[in-house]
Amino acid sequence: MRNTADVFHLAIPVMDLAAAQRFYVDLLGCRLARRYSDRITLDFFGDQLVCHLTPDYEPGETTLYPRHFGVTFRDGADFDALLRLVELREVAVFQPEQVRFAGLVEEHRTVVLRDPSGNLLEFKHYVDPRMMY
Repeated sequence: MRNTADVFHLAIPVMDLAAAQRFYVDLLGCRLARRYSDRITLDFFGDQLVCHLTPDYEPGETTLYPRHFGVTFRDGADFDALLRLVELREVAVFQPEQVRFAGLVEEHRTVVLRDPSGNLLEFKHYVDPRMMY
């Protein structure tokens, strides 16, 4: 089973490596681990994100479901810090912050960003941390 020393790995298509690096590193603050001519590898909030250069990639219809990824923050202060970063760095927002399932045990805040290649990233924080899974 996975433990805290393990990291989740996700690979996504991007149309432009420089634009992807600017978005993930300069705007979101992820750490660039490696860069090759066909991909960049990032420390994405503690997990591994690989952006593969796919110049012919066409994101198609941009809807949140079924495909998106992101981070569920355990601490609400971390979610708030991300919101401040998004505002200060003027990161493009696909769906502004909202509360989902208000008043229910699943209540959580969410914000959705779009990277330069059309990949959607959802960040959220649950009122009750037991609902993270």
